[in-house]
Amino acid sequence: MATSPDSPIPPAAPASSDASTSSIPSASSASPTSPAAPFTKPLRPLLARGRDEEHRAATPLELFFDLCFVVAVAQAGAELVHAVAEGHAGEGVLNYAMVFFAMFWAWVNFSWFASAYDNDDALYRVVTLIQIAGVLVFAAGVSKGFQEHDFLLVWLGYLIMRVALTTQWLRVARAATGAERGTALRYAAGVLLCQVGWSGLLFLPEGARPWLFLVMAVAEMCVPVIAERAYTTAWHPHHISERYGLFTIIVLGETLAAATVAVKSGIEEHDALDELLPIAAGGLLVVFAAWWIYFVVPIHGRLRSNRQAFLWGYGHYVILGSAAAIGAGIEVAVEQAVGKAHISTVAASAAVTVPTALYLITVWALHSRYYKVGLAQQLVLPVSALAVLASTFAGRWAVLVAGLVAAATVATGVTLTTRMARRP
Repeated sequence: MATSPDSPIPPAAPASSDASTSSIPSASSASPTSPAAPFTKPLRPLLARGRDEEHRAATPLELFFDLCFVVAVAQAGAELVHAVAEGHAGEGVLNYAMVFFAMFWAWVNFSWFASAYDNDDALYRVVTLIQIAGVLVFAAGVSKGFQEHDFLLVWLGYLIMRVALTTQWLRVARAATGAERGTALRYAAGVLLCQVGWSGLLFLPEGARPWLFLVMAVAEMCVPVIAERAYTTAWHPHHISERYGLFTIIVLGETLAAATVAVKSGIEEHDALDELLPIAAGGLLVVFAAWWIYFVVPIHGRLRSNRQAFLWGYGHYVILGSAAAIGAGIEVAVEQAVGKAHISTVAASAAVTVPTALYLITVWALHSRYYKVGLAQQLVLPVSALAVLASTFAGRWAVLVAGLVAAATVATGVTLTTRMARRP
């Protein structure tokens, strides 16, 4: 669903011939399991849905899941603000990266499973609600994880989510046969083994925890690759792209909400409208541009194999993490402007410009570059990312300048697209 604002929509690309997936039996031909009227039969076999299923859209349960997840995103953002404003940016960013990966990966596991196997029966709903409870326990432990390096609640919330997910995979294994059953069992085993590995956060010394995080993050991302080596689950390209897009919208909405509260508090408590107006205007332009750039053209046409889809899906860790960090950066800039943050103007500006530039360049690298025509279009987002970084040194106007650069990026993309459309 994400591309740059400066390219026309091309015809769909031909199917991939990736060696890693060309010989894998696809579940796209499986008979779809209709979720209609779920309680006419409260318990049904958890069968694969069809990859070619028409009108596949996110369900109310999935949207509810996303909204509850944003509670944890908001907690992580608030702790990042506190750490950066107190001058502990390095430690804050490291903790944020670790906590956000755990949240992101739990969301990814649920979303891809639901895309392939959601039958919306009573048991599926109950297990998903248990996962939501795990999300809330996780969110309750974020502050202690940041401030006291106590990850007990974070680990417990993650355990609840992963045990629930394992239950879903075992339901699939019970209903499946052959290669599909093997895939489901490998998923269940991989999820549980990784959860055992995360237990090291409770026992290892603080200096070893970042290394454990790195090892476990790689292990988690290897589980789908290993599990699907002989059978490709029936995830739905359009549904997956919509799910990522909806979660991106929710994260950007949380960014605006957090920034609005920060600006409102600054004005009420410090009567600093003159200092905060440029930050508010620039932050709004940045978030509006981030939304525009992501949703210009749909991406589902490129998600034709596990290799393409996994790279795109994993890369959203950076997109979503940087999108949420933009809101935290705006809060830091507000606190610095009213004298509450113990950092320089340049450092406060960087809290906005660095995640903005990271967002722009990652969106370009993951998919917008595939829809570019010509060098001018290819350069729009990379040049914009560099210009946003340069705006860091614009003093108290840095956030406003970054916002103007982001708005100019959208305007440039629209202009180039219009000119391309007028050509014979």
